Amino acid sequence: MGQAVPARAILIVEDEPFVRFDLMDFFEDRGFRVFGAGDAEEAIALLEADDTIRIVFTDIQMPGAMDGLMLAHHIRERWPPTLLIVASGRVTPRDVTLPARAAFVGKPFDPREVLQEIERRSV
Repeated sequence: MGQAVPARAILIVEDEPFVRFDLMDFFEDRGFRVFGAGDAEEAIALLEADDTIRIVFTDIQMPGAMDGLMLAHHIRERWPPTLLIVASGRVTPRDVTLPARAAFVGKPFDPREVLQEIERRSV
Protein backbone atom coordinates (compact mmCIF):
# COMPACT_ATOMS: atom_id res chain seq x y z
CA MET A 1 0.00 0.00 0.00
CA GLY A 2 1.16 3.54 -0.74
CA GLN A 3 1.99 5.94 2.00
CA ALA A 4 -0.18 9.00 2.52
CA VAL A 5 1.33 12.24 1.31
CA PRO A 6 1.70 14.59 4.28
CA ALA A 7 -0.38 17.75 4.05
CA ARG A 8 1.50 20.93 3.33
CA ALA A 9 1.71 23.19 6.37
CA ILE A 10 0.94 26.91 6.16
CA LEU A 11 1.23 29.61 8.81
CA ILE A 12 -1.19 32.55 8.53
CA VAL A 13 0.12 35.65 10.35
CA GLU A 14 -2.63 38.26 10.57
CA ASP A 15 -3.65 40.46 13.49
CA GLU A 16 -7.29 40.77 12.34
CA PRO A 17 -8.93 37.63 13.78
CA PHE A 18 -11.75 37.40 11.21
CA VAL A 19 -9.32 37.65 8.29
CA ARG A 20 -6.96 35.13 9.92
CA PHE A 21 -9.75 32.62 10.67
CA ASP A 22 -11.24 32.95 7.17
CA LEU A 23 -7.85 32.25 5.58
CA MET A 24 -7.21 29.38 7.97
CA ASP A 25 -10.57 27.81 7.10
CA PHE A 26 -9.94 28.32 3.37
CA PHE A 27 -6.59 26.50 3.44
CA GLU A 28 -7.77 23.80 5.83
CA ASP A 29 -10.67 23.06 3.45
CA ARG A 30 -8.05 22.52 0.73
CA GLY A 31 -6.07 19.95 2.68
CA PHE A 32 -3.40 22.11 4.30
CA ARG A 33 -2.27 21.76 7.90
CA VAL A 34 -2.93 25.30 9.12
CA PHE A 35 -1.39 27.36 11.91
CA GLY A 36 -2.40 30.88 12.88
CA ALA A 37 -0.60 33.72 14.63
CA GLY A 38 -1.69 37.23 15.55
CA ASP A 39 1.79 38.75 15.55
CA ALA A 40 5.40 38.09 14.60
CA GLU A 41 6.42 36.86 18.04
CA GLU A 42 3.75 34.17 18.01
CA ALA A 43 4.67 33.26 14.42
CA ILE A 44 8.34 32.75 15.28
CA ALA A 45 7.41 30.55 18.24
CA LEU A 46 5.25 28.37 15.95
CA LEU A 47 8.02 28.11 13.34
CA GLU A 48 10.52 27.10 16.04
CA ALA A 49 8.11 24.47 17.39
CA ASP A 50 7.16 22.87 14.05
CA ASP A 51 9.77 22.42 11.35
CA THR A 52 7.18 21.19 8.82
CA ILE A 53 5.84 24.73 8.21
CA ARG A 54 7.22 25.73 4.82
CA ILE A 55 4.65 28.31 3.71
CA VAL A 56 4.03 31.61 5.52
CA PHE A 57 1.40 34.19 4.63
CA THR A 58 1.89 37.43 6.56
CA ASP A 59 0.23 40.81 6.66
CA ILE A 60 2.65 43.74 6.81
CA GLN A 61 0.85 45.94 9.34
CA MET A 62 0.84 44.19 12.71
CA PRO A 63 1.25 45.25 16.33
CA GLY A 64 4.46 44.57 18.18
CA ALA A 65 8.14 45.24 17.71
CA MET A 66 8.30 43.40 14.37
CA ASP A 67 5.95 44.05 11.46
CA GLY A 68 5.19 41.50 8.75
CA LEU A 69 7.90 42.73 6.41
CA MET A 70 10.53 42.42 9.14
CA LEU A 71 9.10 38.98 9.96
CA ALA A 72 9.39 37.91 6.32
CA HIS A 73 13.06 38.94 6.23
CA HIS A 74 13.69 37.11 9.52
CA ILE A 75 12.04 33.95 8.16
CA ARG A 76 14.06 34.16 4.92
CA GLU A 77 17.31 34.36 6.94
CA ARG A 78 16.42 31.68 9.50
CA TRP A 79 14.32 29.27 7.38
CA PRO A 80 15.52 29.96 3.79
CA PRO A 81 13.39 27.42 1.88
CA THR A 82 10.13 28.83 3.27
CA LEU A 83 7.68 30.10 0.67
CA LEU A 84 6.67 33.67 1.66
CA ILE A 85 3.51 35.55 0.71
CA VAL A 86 3.36 39.13 2.03
CA ALA A 87 0.10 41.10 1.99
CA SER A 88 -1.00 44.66 2.66
CA GLY A 89 -3.89 46.97 1.97
CA ARG A 90 -1.95 50.11 2.86
CA VAL A 91 1.46 49.80 1.26
CA THR A 92 2.91 48.29 -1.86
CA PRO A 93 6.50 47.35 -1.14
CA ARG A 94 8.98 47.71 -3.94
CA ASP A 95 10.62 44.47 -4.94
CA VAL A 96 13.83 45.57 -3.20
CA THR A 97 12.07 45.70 0.19
CA LEU A 98 10.67 42.18 -0.05
CA PRO A 99 12.86 39.24 0.90
CA ALA A 100 14.27 37.21 -1.94
CA ARG A 101 11.70 34.93 -3.60
CA ALA A 102 8.75 36.47 -1.71
CA ALA A 103 5.44 37.33 -3.38
CA PHE A 104 3.26 40.35 -2.62
CA VAL A 105 -0.55 40.29 -2.62
CA GLY A 106 -2.53 43.52 -2.26
CA LYS A 107 -5.60 43.67 -0.05
CA PRO A 108 -8.39 43.06 -0.56
CA PHE A 109 -7.62 39.76 -2.27
CA ASP A 110 -9.39 36.56 -3.11
CA PRO A 111 -7.90 33.62 -1.13
CA ARG A 112 -7.86 31.65 -4.38
CA GLU A 113 -5.33 34.22 -5.65
CA VAL A 114 -3.07 33.37 -2.69
CA LEU A 115 -3.50 29.65 -3.37
CA GLN A 116 -2.59 30.16 -7.04
CA GLU A 117 0.56 32.03 -6.01
CA ILE A 118 1.50 29.18 -3.67
CA GLU A 119 0.86 26.59 -6.38
CA ARG A 120 2.85 28.59 -8.93
CA ARG A 121 5.84 28.93 -6.60
CA SER A 122 5.70 25.33 -5.33
CA VAL A 123 6.37 23.82 -8.75
